Amino acid sequence: MSKSNVSKMRPIVQRPQPDTAAIASLAEFDPVLARLFAMRGIRAADELDYGLGNLAPVSLLENVDAAVELLVAKRNERIIVIGDFDVDGATSTALMLRCLREFGFANVEYLVPNRFEYGYGLTPEIVQVARQREPSLIITVDNGISSILGVKEALAANIPVLVTDHHLPGDELPAADVIVNPNLPASNFPSRNLAGVGVAFYVLAALGRRLEQDGQQGASRIPAKYLDLVALGTVADVVPLDHNNRILVEQGIRRIRAGQTVAGISALMIQAGRLPRRTVSSDLGFAVGPRLNAAGRLEDMSVGIECLLTDDADVATHHAAALDQINKDRRSIESTMRDQAFTFVDALDARQLPACVCVYDPSWHQGIVGLIASRVKERCHRPVIAFARESDGYLKGSARSVSGVHVRDLLESVSTVRPGLIDKFGGHAMAAGLTIAESRYEEFVELASVQLEKLYPNVDVSGAILSDGPLPEDALSLRFARSLREAGPWGSGFPEPLWSGDFDVLEQRTVGEHHLKMRVRAASGGNVVDAIAFNQAGPAYRGVVRLAYRLDVNEYRGIESPQLVVEQIAALQSA
Repeated sequence: MSKSNVSKMRPIVQRPQPDTAAIASLAEFDPVLARLFAMRGIRAADELDYGLGNLAPVSLLENVDAAVELLVAKRNERIIVIGDFDVDGATSTALMLRCLREFGFANVEYLVPNRFEYGYGLTPEIVQVARQREPSLIITVDNGISSILGVKEALAANIPVLVTDHHLPGDELPAADVIVNPNLPASNFPSRNLAGVGVAFYVLAALGRRLEQDGQQGASRIPAKYLDLVALGTVADVVPLDHNNRILVEQGIRRIRAGQTVAGISALMIQAGRLPRRTVSSDLGFAVGPRLNAAGRLEDMSVGIECLLTDDADVATHHAAALDQINKDRRSIESTMRDQAFTFVDALDARQLPACVCVYDPSWHQGIVGLIASRVKERCHRPVIAFARESDGYLKGSARSVSGVHVRDLLESVSTVRPGLIDKFGGHAMAAGLTIAESRYEEFVELASVQLEKLYPNVDVSGAILSDGPLPEDALSLRFARSLREAGPWGSGFPEPLWSGDFDVLEQRTVGEHHLKMRVRAASGGNVVDAIAFNQAGPAYRGVVRLAYRLDVNEYRGIESPQLVVEQIAALQSA
C-alpha cells in the first residue's frame, strides 16, 4: 500500500435499514434510538433489559454442577489458580481468588505464567512450579482448553484440574477432571460469547448458590459484588456483547459509577484521568484495560492482579501508578515497532498486498506483537499476523482479523493442509496466537494467504466505515448525547453509534500537537457544536466537510456539552 493509498479516505457505507416492524416493536424508545437498536438486531424491548434476572440460567452451563462438587470437596485444601497474562486473565484470577476466599476456602493462591519464561496456559513447566506448593487442586481461568500436556503433567502428579475457559476447543480436549467452557461441542449454553471472566463468574455463582443451600448465609450474593471485574474483563477481551454479556457489563459499570468497585479499578480510572462516576464501556476498553495489559506484555501480570486484589486504596494507587509507567514504556516500544511495520506495509502497492498480511522483525518484542497486528490491520483492512522471536528457532505470532474472517479457523485450515507447519495455535474468531519454526516463516506466509482466499473469497478489505446515517439536527444536543451514553453498553457486536453528515467548519485549531479541535454546524443549519478529531491535525479545512463521527458528552470544569468525536474528515467542494 503506497502512502497515497494509506491516506485515502475510507468509504462510508450506511448500515442496512431495519424493517418497520422491528422499529415498531421498540416504539417505547426515542425514535432515533429505536432505529439504532433495530439496526443492531434488537427485536424486542426485553433484549435491552439489563437486570440480573435476565441472565442465562447458571444451570445451563455444561459441567458447572460437576465443577461445584469438585470445589466443595477441596474447600479445606490448598488450591492454586492458574491465570493468563491479559486483562481477561487478570480479572478472572482476581474474581476467583476474591470469591473463594470470601466463601471461606482455607488456602487459595494464584500463579500467572510469565509469557517469556513459560508461555501461555497450563504448561508442564508451570505445573512443575505449582507442584512445589503441593496443591490439592489446580483451577485454570481464561486458559486450559488447549493445555493437553499441562493437564497430563498435573494428573501424573495426582493433582486434579478444573479447567474454566472460553477459547475454542481443538480436536482433542485435555483430560481434566472437569471442563467448563460454553464452547464445548455438547454445550447448549445460550451465550457462547462469555469471556474467561464470565465463565469464572458462572462457576462461582453456582458455587455460591450451593454453599447457601448448605447453610452459608449470603454466599449466593458474593459473586455479584465483583461484577465490576467481570465487566472489565469482558470489555477488554473484545468478546461480542450479546444480551448476556451486555447484562454483565452494564451491571458492572453501574457498580463502578456507584463507587462499589474494587480499589484497583477506581485507582486505574483516576490514573487514566477518567471519572468513575461517569464510566462507560469505552473507559474500560481504552483507559483501564491497556494499563493492566501492559504489565502482562512487558513484565509480569502479578502487579496487575495485585492491583485488583487489594482493598487498600493507597496500595491500589501505588500499583496503578506503576502500571501507568509500564504502559508508557509499552507505548514507546510499540511506537518503534509500529513505524517499522508501517514502513514494510507502505512499501507495497495496495494491489500487491497479500490476503493475509504477515509482518516480522527479529528485534520485535513478543509482548507487543498483538498490538502491532491490530495497528497494521487498521491500516490495510485485512487480517494481519505479527511475529516476534520467541526462542531459538521459533516465532510467536499474534493474529487480528476483520469482519468475515474467522482467524482461528484459518489457522486450523493451514495446520490441516500442512501438518506440522504450525507448532501450536488457539484463539477466537477475531484474535488468535500461534507458534511456528522460524525456518518455515516464508512457507507459512504464503500458505496463510492461499487458505484465506479459499475460505473467504469475498471478504471486504475496503475498510468501509459503517454509518448509522445522518443524525437529525435536533439530536445534536446534550439531551440526546446523554441518551446515547446511557443506551449502552456499546462494544464488539453491539457497536457504538457512528453517524455521517456534512458540516460547515466555523473554527479550527490544533491542540496537543496532533489533534484537531473544531466548531461546526450541520450544513443544513442548526446548532453550533464542538468537535474533536484525534490524531488528524493537518491542513486547514474550508467550506463544507463530510464527517464520520460519534456523539458524546464532554465535561469541562463541571459543565457538560455535546461533542462530536470525529473518526474521518473528508473535504468537499468549497462553499
